[in-house]
Amino acid sequence: MESQRNILLIGLLFVSFLLWQQWQADKAPKPVATESSVVANATTNHSADVPEADTGVPAALTATQNLITVKTDQLDVQINPVGGDIVFAALVSHKLEQGKDQPFVLLEQTKDFTYIAQSGLIGRDGIDSSAKGRAVFAASKTEFTLADGQDTLEVPLTYVADNGVTYTKVFVFHRGKFNVDIDYKINNTSAAPLQVQMYGQIKQTIKPSESSMMMPTYRGAAFSTQDVRYEKYKFEDMSKSNLNQPTLGGWAAMLQHYFVSAWIPPATDSNTIFSSVSAGGLANIGFRGAVYDIAPGATQEISSQFYVGPKDQKALSALSDTLNLVVDYGFLWWLAVPIHWLLMFYQSFVGNWGVAIILITLTVRGLLFPLTKAQYTSMAKMRNLQPKLQDLKERFGDDRQKMGQAMMELYKKEKVNPMGGCLPILLQMPIFIALYWVLLESFELRHAPFMLWIHDLSVQDPYYILPLLMGVSMYIMQKMQPIAPTMDPMQVKMMQWMPVIFTVFFLWFPSGLVLYWLVGNIVAIIQQKIIYAGLEKKGLK
Repeated sequence: MESQRNILLIGLLFVSFLLWQQWQADKAPKPVATESSVVANATTNHSADVPEADTGVPAALTATQNLITVKTDQLDVQINPVGGDIVFAALVSHKLEQGKDQPFVLLEQTKDFTYIAQSGLIGRDGIDSSAKGRAVFAASKTEFTLADGQDTLEVPLTYVADNGVTYTKVFVFHRGKFNVDIDYKINNTSAAPLQVQMYGQIKQTIKPSESSMMMPTYRGAAFSTQDVRYEKYKFEDMSKSNLNQPTLGGWAAMLQHYFVSAWIPPATDSNTIFSSVSAGGLANIGFRGAVYDIAPGATQEISSQFYVGPKDQKALSALSDTLNLVVDYGFLWWLAVPIHWLLMFYQSFVGNWGVAIILITLTVRGLLFPLTKAQYTSMAKMRNLQPKLQDLKERFGDDRQKMGQAMMELYKKEKVNPMGGCLPILLQMPIFIALYWVLLESFELRHAPFMLWIHDLSVQDPYYILPLLMGVSMYIMQKMQPIAPTMDPMQVKMMQWMPVIFTVFFLWFPSGLVLYWLVGNIVAIIQQKIIYAGLEKKGLK
């Protein structure tokens, strides 16, 4: 029954881990704007004038007929000529529901919900500000489509200011990619120098968190600076304190389960990551870029990148060294990263994510087999020592000091490590937690089918068959374990209820994780038979 105690230990550790994760999400302190960062950013007062003119009035509702539509092989985008903001983005290759053609919509602007990407030029001679309003661009047409054989699609928007200066805002879309280049081309035909600064922000209506203890997914903001590689910034923290952090490079993003939108300014520019919450309940996070001085007669280009799509680590890493960290594996990232790589490797040649999970399970169990064998051997030796331990208990009674000394001498004499049965469990626990986060965070598993009734490994089993089979496998494992004669009867009853408790516990887990645990139990049963057969030959069982 020692292994059953270890199973109980796993359960307690995992529940404690989930509770700790939830506490971290709810209570952990977040970064706030510091006095030094505010002072550092105060050199250009105009840089803080990021327009809020559309707050409470969805532009998609006031100028729907003027929206510019862009279609590529990956994105279906709508751009509002007022400001040149992306007010709608559907992911063509990612469906809202499995088996249906409706694409997943990430950015949208409706009567009740806003989630858009804004960008513009602010500063002394900016064309976007709260006081002046937004620049109204003109386009040659209202529909742009990436044609077959075409790798890039440019969507130019033009604005001519009162002083005759021409501003061209060009959106560049790429085949097979979710990132968009936003390039400003400024031709200063005036007689005076210009000073402008680009900004980009993501604006979203604050929504209640859908996170739970079993599925602790995150919806909110995140950012990166040269000093902070990756930091979440929850909506409630944004409501309390505005970010204002100068940095070289950096990025600002909005996250949700499997998907992300992010502004990535040039890595060599001096930028400021900022956040705010408007009176209308809209959370904003973004960047203010470097200040550019444009001489009369000169032309200046100012660029940034915007990503709107799945949490694809390879694609995100190509845009920034740290943007892939939005795939948040927690403190066990160093273990989750190779597990994810191995999962991707197996799937690349088996073509089924469920089979890949099974192969991951076999790999983990195979690597841990020597430790598992040592665990059962240690437990068998401990069982054989039970009569001698009972004698020591009767001999020393309540003298705990002498009892402890005598037990240690007995363990040393018999060459038994009392902690030998716990080591494999302690090693398996971080692997299990890391795999849990891999299955939770990997967008590749969204809508990924296995076989038969399992059509999506990222959600719970709709018929609860896998959790029930897992409970049966735990029951079989329990029956294979001999009961120690010195074990407390109440503890025996508790262990007998463990398969039921774990079955209920796993009902809400993603089916991919339950599949991992079920296959692991089956492999453990086979391993137990092999190990016990060897122990019987040695007279240890």
